[in-house]
Amino acid sequence: MITKSLVRRMAGVGVLAVAAGTAGMSSVTAQASPAHSHMPKVIASGLNSPRQLAFSPSGSLYVAEAGTTGNTACRPSPLDPDGGTQACVGLTGSVARIGAKGYVKRVVTGLPSVGSPADALGPADLVFTGNHTFALTMGLGGSPEFRASFGPKGKNLGKLLNVELKSHGKARVTTIADLARFEAKKNPDGTDVDSDPTGLARAGKGFVFTDSGGNSINAVRRSHVSNVAVLPPVPTTKAALGLPVGFPADSVPTDVVKGPDGAWYVSQLVGFPFEKGSAAIWRIKPGHAPQKWATGLTNVTSLAFDKKGHLYAVEIASNGLASPPPIGALVRVRPHSTAPTVVTGGLFMPYGLALRGDYAYVTTHSTDAGGGQVVRIHL
Repeated sequence: MITKSLVRRMAGVGVLAVAAGTAGMSSVTAQASPAHSHMPKVIASGLNSPRQLAFSPSGSLYVAEAGTTGNTACRPSPLDPDGGTQACVGLTGSVARIGAKGYVKRVVTGLPSVGSPADALGPADLVFTGNHTFALTMGLGGSPEFRASFGPKGKNLGKLLNVELKSHGKARVTTIADLARFEAKKNPDGTDVDSDPTGLARAGKGFVFTDSGGNSINAVRRSHVSNVAVLPPVPTTKAALGLPVGFPADSVPTDVVKGPDGAWYVSQLVGFPFEKGSAAIWRIKPGHAPQKWATGLTNVTSLAFDKKGHLYAVEIASNGLASPPPIGALVRVRPHSTAPTVVTGGLFMPYGLALRGDYAYVTTHSTDAGGGQVVRIHL
């Protein structure tokens, strides 16, 4: 039986190899250049595996950095148990504020980061709940037992945290809910226990989040976690990388936002073998089965609606993560479409997306320790 952990192992090896071979590339590659008006401008650099980003109520831009992992409690990586890759833990995860002229100030430090430097999991997404407070998802990539194996340094992995910023002194970090424990207890998709909390959205006084390891969309109210929906596996349409037609690739939900109609919209990466065009944007109305809202996308990691109700999304690798180099795009997605419209292509490993005014802000080099960037794109 091919389990999620085995699929993640095969996927991780491919991502690591691609990232290691192309880490020195610039944010915009030698692919066909985007239109001049949509050319990305680098506004911050030197980030450690930047993932999602968000604006505070006062308009400051913050970025979740998955970190550079560490060198303690090392063990064979579950992504590559026989290949020599080590998964280690360190307190290198952080949240950074992007200031004027690209100044990067890490306002939260000492958060756990686990994996290898080229495939770090840690701080993933943040949503502001007040002027100086936000909720933060913490990646994991495994079970609570996997988390426990890293000792005290790993205790906040796989959780939803509340962060209170202080004008002076260290930020106050507390636990809202243990998301990995919910996956272990309920296991909504019924396969092996694998939790990797990623995208996050407000839901009244609670939250909705995507568990990319658990293939599920879940809700948090106070400390109580419940399941909203499970995305089904995605059968491949062609034989590739030694796999037959119809191989059930993991759906891998990556981000969630509330649409203008009040429904939840979820982006999908689709796991190994990362077939081009296999991803979708799903519309989820609680109490109803998830519905595909748009199709024909590839390896989507983030999405956001603008004030006019237009949906934008990020493809981390527009030809699929198994087809190096991992060059992605910012795309516009129309309802019921079968292919997105490229706004800006040629982005190196883009991941997170935030919209403000007439601009999109996208993290790039999202697996680079020390090489991550934020780019601004005029829409």
